[in-house]
Amino acid sequence: MSEKNSPAGSAKATYFRNVLERFSAHKLAVAGLCILGLEILLVTVLPPLLHLDPYTSDILAFGAQPGPGHVLGTDDVGRDLLARLVYGGRVSLMVGLASTLISLCFGVPLGLIAGYFRKWPETIIMRVADVFMSFPAMILILVLVAVVGPSVWSVTLVIGVMGWPQFARLIYGNVLAVREKEYVESARAIGTKSTGVILKYILPNAFTPVLIAMTFRTAQAIIMESALSFLGMGVQPPQASWGNMMYDAQSITVLSSRPWMWVPPGICLILTVLRSTFSATACATRWTPR
Repeated sequence: MSEKNSPAGSAKATYFRNVLERFSAHKLAVAGLCILGLEILLVTVLPPLLHLDPYTSDILAFGAQPGPGHVLGTDDVGRDLLARLVYGGRVSLMVGLASTLISLCFGVPLGLIAGYFRKWPETIIMRVADVFMSFPAMILILVLVAVVGPSVWSVTLVIGVMGWPQFARLIYGNVLAVREKEYVESARAIGTKSTGVILKYILPNAFTPVLIAMTFRTAQAIIMESALSFLGMGVQPPQASWGNMMYDAQSITVLSSRPWMWVPPGICLILTVLRSTFSATACATRWTPR
């Protein structure tokens, strides 16, 4: 009997079909997925297609309004704002996704260890997480970025490292509930090693809430990167990000008379954060198996 026609394969196919149906029924989730797909498509396809260059200045168009030569206008030194918006989207999305993965890679294993083994690993890991969460996140991130030096990679690493306690505490709480289930006790009784119990029985049944946290954390990381760049401690010029594009528009003159410099990156930030919220809502309301 093939895997597809086996009971296990049929159950798996039914589960994923059920998940897809529930996801499709959630209009906000579909809208969020479409926005994410459109963002990835634009930041990937537009640069080579339109030959965008975010670094070259047009000496004849300093602070130019949107027009045929520059669809979204130029900044104060003549750089094309469409090119910088697209390349800035690459950076902002990369920081959000990569920092979330870093937080996940640190937080989930530590939460699993603390929740499953309890005793001294639980005490050490949870107390360290409490220490991390007791500091104002943005202040501590600013200090660490200042020490390491502002760049794309330092911002990504610092935001990622600072985010692990959220995942650790979330997975820890779920592991405490799952580890007492009958199937986990049965696995221990037949001699399954701790690693096998954790990976095969506990992690799959405790991971669903982490999916929700991932979507929120991605949006939070993008906002943090934008805030750091807006303060001059994030992505450094001439490299573009949505945050430092808005940093260039701090003056009253730019805010009032050159909206093309700050409105597009602001809209992109809002859409990206809303997309993450929609996806999180879908995970919370639709992805739990019946």
